[in-house]
Amino acid sequence: MITGRLLQVTLTLPRPRTSEPVNGFLAVDQGVANLAVTSDGAVLPGPALSGTIDGNGHVRTLRERRHRQRRRLQKKGTPAARRVLRRLSGREHRMMTDVNHQISKYVVREAERTGRGIVLEDLQGIRSRVRAHRFQRRTLHSWAFAQMIEFTRYKAVRAGVAFMLVDPAYTSQACPECGCVAKANRPARGRFVCTRCGLAGHADHIAARNIAQQGVAGWAAVNQPHATGLPSARRDRESEPPASTSGS
Repeated sequence: MITGRLLQVTLTLPRPRTSEPVNGFLAVDQGVANLAVTSDGAVLPGPALSGTIDGNGHVRTLRERRHRQRRRLQKKGTPAARRVLRRLSGREHRMMTDVNHQISKYVVREAERTGRGIVLEDLQGIRSRVRAHRFQRRTLHSWAFAQMIEFTRYKAVRAGVAFMLVDPAYTSQACPECGCVAKANRPARGRFVCTRCGLAGHADHIAARNIAQQGVAGWAAVNQPHATGLPSARRDRESEPPASTSGS
């Protein structure tokens, strides 16, 4: 007896023209303590988002509880424990995907509303470059930052919003006001105080501001007129939608 049928239809949508980021770039700094902080100062996921996720604290608490559950079940090692482990893994994966969709939706909507582009750090290979303590390493290795970037990229392409990736080097140590780069600018993990001009603020917000400035400079560089009249390969590569991605 057939209880239901599934019809899959593939559509090819026209690629919208990428709008010029006349008001600069909205940058997002991705990290461990805060999953995403924008150059406007919004901490995501947080009050800026609607839905069931009420903030980074909720996400961290849930992931810590799941981590403790996994450790207990792994010690048992019984067939029943392994079944529960598989079920927990699926739940955490769905939660992570949902949060990444929420963050990417907010960022693209905000950039589209304000006439800006979107710029994120190119985090390829970041896990092997970053030195962090045990808790930070677990979060860094387990959260799908690449998925968040991909979700943001294809949603930006679909909305006609300019999108760029920039080098993450020294974004957390540089002052966006005077340009001073020093390790001493970070007296604490979440604190930034410039040793030259005295600018102070949340380290993730300062990093996002630096990323936004790199986005403006990078966009100007890749959009300079070419003698051959050929388009920019880097811009086309970064703005090209993925071959197959299921949106939300």
